[in-house]
Order: sequence, then structure tokens, then C-alpha cells
Amino acid sequence: MANLKEIRNRIVTVSSTMQITSAMKMVSAAKLKKAQDAITAMRPYANKLTELLQNLSASLDGDAGSKFTDNRTINKVLVVAITSNRGLCGAFNSNIMKQSTSLLEDTYAGKQVDFMAIGKKGNDLLGKRGTVIANHSNVFDDLTFDNVAAIAQSLMDHFTEGNYDRIELVYNKFKNAATQIVMSEQFLPLVPVEGDTSGASDYIFEPSKPEIVEQLIPKSLKTQLYKAIRDSFASEHGARMTAMHKATDNATELRDQLKLTYNKARQAAITNEILEIVGGAEALNN
Repeated sequence: MANLKEIRNRIVTVSSTMQITSAMKMVSAAKLKKAQDAITAMRPYANKLTELLQNLSASLDGDAGSKFTDNRTINKVLVVAITSNRGLCGAFNSNIMKQSTSLLEDTYAGKQVDFMAIGKKGNDLLGKRGTVIANHSNVFDDLTFDNVAAIAQSLMDHFTEGNYDRIELVYNKFKNAATQIVMSEQFLPLVPVEGDTSGASDYIFEPSKPEIVEQLIPKSLKTQLYKAIRDSFASEHGARMTAMHKATDNATELRDQLKLTYNKARQAAITNEILEIVGGAEALNN
């Protein structure tokens, strides 16, 4: 059994760790509320814009399609991995790494697959698996639509210039504080709409339908990327809050066990001292 000083030092260490994890949990909870409100308010607009764009694109003639709908033979793929700048958030980043690795080794096996990292963790880990063409981890320092739009524009330029035949987004979709869904979403070329689109012909478009689509597509793509980063941002704080909550509970349990062990060791030491005193007294009497 460890001596009393060692156990006492461990109790102090665990208690200090518990205070840190508890503080991090409260900070993440406060940030989560703001991030959750932002993504919840944005989703209806982003989904409706995407739906409108898909309906318009599907009703266009074949020659009137946009350069962003060009389905080419897939030889070069760019995977945009959205992670966090900091750790201590459970499996949040490792799930993105697994999905990105799956795209590299399984889905696009034999193809040229490069990465674009949004987040320091993704840049550090993906750099060991392949080529990272850019790292935009500083976007989280000032997460605004304009900053994300610049990243989306660079992705559109890569596609239209023929540098890549397909661009995929990999991110965590926010469901609730304890649940994040790993998403692998095609960014470019645009995914055609499924189902009946005949209803789109009942409208009169001014200006022409192709002009509207050409203006909507860049805005829709920028909104899509902004929504994905917002989803990831909210998921990060939810994952960190959950991880720190579990860490605090584990630290509390360990501290209680150490206190029980400390009390048992202390009682055993006192008992031994009493037995030594009694034994010495008996020896003197004899």
C-alpha cells in the first residue's frame, strides 16, 4: 500500500484536474448556446436556397448548364476536412480523420486525393497521410460569412480551372450536445435534384433562368460551406462539453476512491502504533 504522503499528493492532483475540467465544461456550455442558435437559425435558409437552386438547375436545357455542374471523369479529388483548432473534445477530430482516410483508401482508391484542412488538428494529422494544399485554421478566430466565402471561392476556382474533378466536404453535423453526425458531402460538381421537377415550369423567371442560376450557384456554394463550418463549430463545443463532463465525473470518482484509500491507510497506521504501544507496555510489565 502506498504511503500517506503519496496518496495525499494524488488527491491534490486529481482535485486540481477536476477543477480544470469543470471550468472547461462551463466555458464550452456557454459557447455552445451561441453556436447552436446560429446554426439552427441558418439551416432553413441554407436548405431552401439549395432546394431552389437544384430545382432551377434540373429544369435547364442540357447546353444551358453551369460550369459548376460539369461531371468529369474522376481522376483528382480534393477532400475538405473540417476539424477543430484545439483538442480535449472526445472523438470529434478522430471521426473526421477516419472518414477522410476512408475516402482516400476506399472510395477514391487509385485516384489522386489531396486535402484542404480547416482546423489545426486536421492539418497536423492529414499531413501525415497525404498532401495538404492549404490550411485555413485561422477562420475560427473570426467566423464570418465573408471569411468563409473567400475559402469557398478558392474551391470553386480549383474546380473550374480543372485542378480537381470532385470536391468533398467532411465535417461533423450538429444534432445535440451529445451527438454529432459525421457527414461526407459532395461540394462540386453540384448534385442533381432527385424527383419530379415539373413544377418549376409553372413560373416566369426574370431575368432568364440561366442568369438566375449563374448568380445563385456561387452564393449557394458559399452558404453551403458556411453552414458546414457552423455545424462543425457547434459540434466541437458540444463534444468538448460532453467530454469534460465525463472527465469531471471520472475525476470525482477517482478522488473519492483515493480518499477512502487514504483513510484506510491512515487508520491502519494508527492501529499499528497503538499495537506497538500496547506491546511495549506489556513487555515492561513482564
